[in-house]
Parts: sequence; C-alpha cells; structure tokens
Amino acid sequence: MSARAPVGARVCTSVCAQMSTVGAKSGLAGAPPGHTKAPAHLVRALDSFGLRDAELSPVWKNQAGGLTFSVASAGPGGRIDFYVKWNPAGTSESLTAEAQRLQWLQGRHPAPVAVDLVADMHGEVLLTRALPGESAVAQRWKHQPDTALRALGAGLRRLHQVDYAELPPQWSPQQEPDADGDDTVHRAAASGPPGGIDKLVLSQGDPCAPNTLLAADGSFLAHVDLGRLTVADRWADLAVMTMSLGWNFPRYQEAVFWEGYGIEPDPARIEYYRRLWDEASGAPPEDPGVVP
Repeated sequence: MSARAPVGARVCTSVCAQMSTVGAKSGLAGAPPGHTKAPAHLVRALDSFGLRDAELSPVWKNQAGGLTFSVASAGPGGRIDFYVKWNPAGTSESLTAEAQRLQWLQGRHPAPVAVDLVADMHGEVLLTRALPGESAVAQRWKHQPDTALRALGAGLRRLHQVDYAELPPQWSPQQEPDADGDDTVHRAAASGPPGGIDKLVLSQGDPCAPNTLLAADGSFLAHVDLGRLTVADRWADLAVMTMSLGWNFPRYQEAVFWEGYGIEPDPARIEYYRRLWDEASGAPPEDPGVVP
C-alpha cells in the first residue's frame, strides 16, 4: 500500500472501541440503492489508483454516510477485483485506522489486503483486494442458517486465538470520553462485567454477522470492516454477534453458533455487553447491521 496519508489517524480509544459507535445519529447501515453515485472524492482517488475506467457497483452504506463499492477494473461485466470504501471528512469512522489494522493482520488472520489509501480534507478512500467469498448474511446463507452460524462461531474463535502481544498499544481502549464528550458508556462500564473480565482476546470490534465472509462451501473465509480491531473481553464480541443474528436471519438456532465457537453462553456477560453496545450506539438494538 502506498503511503499517501500519514499513519496515526484518530482511533476510537474508549470502551466504545469494541462497540458500534459509527454515526448512530446519521441513519441506518444497509445496502444502498443500485443507482447510488460514487462521490467525486472517491472517483478522483480511483483515478489516482489507475482505475479510472473501472465499473463501480454500490454495496454498502454505513451509519456515518460512508459508502462501499465493488470495483471491476476491466469495466462493465468484468470480474470484481477490488472493493473501495469512502468516508466523508469529520466522521468517527477512520479508514486510515482500518488500513493499519489490515496491514497488521496480514499473515495472522484472514482479512482483505489493503492496496491503497487516500486521506485528506475531503475524506478517506481505502482500496482493498477482493476475496473469493460472500457475506455470511447473503441470501444463500440466510436459507442455510446452520451453515452460516457454525462458520460465524468458528471464525470468531479463530480471531480470538490470534496472539495480540504485538498489537500497537494505542489500539486498545482507554477510559476517556468519545469525540462528542459523552462518557455514558464509561460510567456504565465502571463496575465491569459480572464476575470480571473472562478472557482478553483480539476483538473484531464490530462483530455483526455481515462482517464475516464465507467460502463457497460455507466455511469461514475472512473478517472485514476491521477498523475497530482491539483487545477486549471475548464476550464483547460474542454478545453482539449473537444479538446481530436476529437482525439478519429470519429463522435460526442460536445454539449452532455456540457450538461453532465452542463455548456455552454466559447470560450475565451477554446482557452486560449488549447494554454497553446499545448505550454506545445510541440506537435501538434492532437498528444496525441489517442486510435485506
């Protein structure tokens, strides 16, 4: 990845680092309309990447108004080679932070390869190489929930087994207010989870089901949207991942996920971390991470 932007853009440094705090007041995340146009800043960045003639298709809109497009470098009808993400300036989302984490994960855990990054006064653009899989909540897997949930559990367990000893310390949460000066979550977290921290692990940080990719055979392939990768109690991920199942699967057996991960659910810790998530996002729990 070329060095177009300085390393060290602001990273969320609170307990919210393991929660989905992304622009909860800006709208819901989900698939954008097919006619969604690429922002001019993104188009200029693609030109600088040598992808002026690529075909773009909208894939995702996050709660901060950021957009993700698939990129077919050969033009209309071509193979999808890349994905490009754009975030407007002034949001809590940091694509610079995501690029740094993707670089760190290479050789440690399956994740996209960061190819190029532009960060300036107009926003950020991150280009990543496409992977040969699809979201765990694609229609195919919604009709095969046992396969999807088993892979979601196995993938999260694999991430949690990664040695985080060399993770840059500034990526771990600190007890300080967020960018808006709101310390609600920090006050709520002061007492800690029931029984204390169970096990610190490398945490996905935004562990909703759509952020897992599956291979064609239904096995775990990779994690995406890793801008909030951090160190946290494993139940911070487990609680939110299982909460997101109800947002994305019409019918499912949650026990299949726990079997895939290899642990029995802990209701008290699950309730605690879900409450933190809700307080951090400022939105009803059914809002985020829904893929139609």
